[in-house]
Amino acid sequence: MEDEATERHDDATALEHLRTLLRIPTVSRLDESRIDWARFDEFIGALEELYPLVHRELVVDVVDGHALLMRWAGRRPEREAVLMAHYDVVAADDPAAWTHPPFDAVVTGAGADAIVWGRGTLDDKGAVAAILEAVEQLLRAGFVPEHDVYLSFGHNEETAGSGAASLVAELSSRGVSPRLVLDEGGAVIENVFPGVRRPSAVVGVSEKGMANISLTVEQSGGHASTPPRMTATTRLARALVRLNARRFPASFTAPNIEMIRTIGAHSTPLLRFVFTRVDTFRRPLLALFARLSDETNAMVRTTAAVTQLRASDSANALAERAVAVVNTRIAIDSTVDETLSHFRRAIHDPLVVVAASTPSEPSPVSPSSGEAWQLISESISAVYPRAIVSPYVMLGASDARHFTTISPFVYRFTPFEMSSDERATLHAIDERMHVATFLSGIRFYRTLIERL
Repeated sequence: MEDEATERHDDATALEHLRTLLRIPTVSRLDESRIDWARFDEFIGALEELYPLVHRELVVDVVDGHALLMRWAGRRPEREAVLMAHYDVVAADDPAAWTHPPFDAVVTGAGADAIVWGRGTLDDKGAVAAILEAVEQLLRAGFVPEHDVYLSFGHNEETAGSGAASLVAELSSRGVSPRLVLDEGGAVIENVFPGVRRPSAVVGVSEKGMANISLTVEQSGGHASTPPRMTATTRLARALVRLNARRFPASFTAPNIEMIRTIGAHSTPLLRFVFTRVDTFRRPLLALFARLSDETNAMVRTTAAVTQLRASDSANALAERAVAVVNTRIAIDSTVDETLSHFRRAIHDPLVVVAASTPSEPSPVSPSSGEAWQLISESISAVYPRAIVSPYVMLGASDARHFTTISPFVYRFTPFEMSSDERATLHAIDERMHVATFLSGIRFYRTLIERL
C-alpha cells in the first residue's frame, strides 16, 4: 500500500511539474530579435527548483546561451549514453482558436481520460519532463548508472538547431562517443498499417534531410493598372504549379522495407502475405503508400510544401520581387543537390532563381540490431508490451541529426502513445496528450536508464 501511495504521489507531482514547465512560453523564432529570452532563463530556473536532486548530483553546464548539458557520472565513465529533448516550442499565435489557452496547461477529465492541454506537451517538453522525472526518482532511490549518462536539452530545435550543434561540439571536445543517443521522433501509434490491430512503436533509425528552397522572380514593377502579360507573381505561380505537378519519385529504402515486413507480419493473412514479400509486391505497395495517407506518402518520397509567399507591399503596385519558400524534406536515398536539380527541371524557367537555405542532408542509418537497438526495444516492450517495435525513417528534422557526427547509434523515439488526432496537433492548434501516456513515458526512461 505504501508503494502504491508513493507512486500516486510521484505521478501527481510529475504532472504538476509538467504543467509548470508548459506555462513558460519558451517560443523560438527564426528572427531571434523577437525571442523573449527571459522566458528561457525562467525555464532553466524552474528546472533547478523542480528537480533539486538532478541539480545537486549531476554536473550541469549551459552551452550556446541556453542549451543544457547534464552529466550523470556512472560507475565507469566509458560507453556513455545521451538522452535528448528540446524545450523550445513553436508559436501559438492564435490562442483564441484553442479549446484551452495554449500556455495554461489545463487538465481535463480524470483517470484514463485525463488530458493535459498546451503547447509543448508532445513537442517536446513532455519528453524533457519525463526524462528529468525518471532521473530524479532514480536518484531518490539511490540508483547509480553503470556508465555515464548525459542529458541534452536544446533550446532552438524548432529554428536554428545551433544549441544541439554546440552540445555536440562540447561532447566531442570531451572525447565522448556515445554508444546510444535517443532523441524525439517516432511514437507508439495505431492505425498506420491496414489490417494491423496492435499498436506500433516506430523508432527512427534515420531522418529525412531538409532545405528551405526559395523561388525568386525579379523584374520591373509599375502600376497595377497596366500589368504586363507575365508579372513576377504570375511567373512565380506558374513555377509552383509546375513543381506541384511533378512529384518526386517514390521508392522504398532499407528501413522502409524492414518496417513493412516487421509491422506487416501482424496484419490479416492476405495483407501479411503481401507485406512480408515487399520485393515481390514492391510496385503495388509503393502505389498503396502513395495513396494511403499524407503520412505514408511522405515515407516513400521527398516532399515539398510551399510555406511562405512574399510579393508587393502595396495592393496597387506590381511586385518587383516575388518569392516563395518551399519547405522540402529529402528522402534518405537522395541529396540536397538532387532535390535542387528536380526543382529546376520541374520549373523549367531560368527567370525563376532556385536556391537552398539551411540545407541538411539526410542522416546516416543507425542499425536496427545490436546492443543499442536492443536496449531501446526491450525498454519499449517493458512499458508497452503489445507494441510492435519497428525501425522507420523520421519525416521531420530533429536535433539528433547533429549527433550522428559523434555516434553511429542515434535513434529517434518519443515514448508516448499518440492517436492520429493527437499527432495532428503537433505544431498546430490544441496540442495535448493523455496524462497516462506521460506517466508511461517516465517509466520508459526509468527502465532504459536502469539497463544502460
